[in-house]
Amino acid sequence: MGIMRATNFKMPIPQPPNVFSPEGAIDLHVSPEMRVALREMIDKKPKRLVVDLSRVPYVDSSGLAVLIGAMQSLELDGGIFMLAGAQKAVRLILESARLDQYFLVFPDVDTALAAP
Repeated sequence: MGIMRATNFKMPIPQPPNVFSPEGAIDLHVSPEMRVALREMIDKKPKRLVVDLSRVPYVDSSGLAVLIGAMQSLELDGGIFMLAGAQKAVRLILESARLDQYFLVFPDVDTALAAP
């Protein structure tokens, strides 16, 4: 009897409970799922919520709307909403929409988590 080995198995990267880490483009096709996932996190009323954008190559207007709505919901509950690790293309999208002045934006998750 041979040893069975799992193929293509990836251990999930452990994240603090207040870090949301989407992967892939945030567009019209995934925005509804992302809205639900963020809502579930916000319903737990975290003091702060960090959205890790390091694995997001693109965000369209529907994705931006989800992020804005999530930030407004969390802030109504007294929480702090942060974006972290945005790739250059996403940073440019945020800057062109002047949302870099609206969101708290950090270079990486660790910096966001350490912020006062």
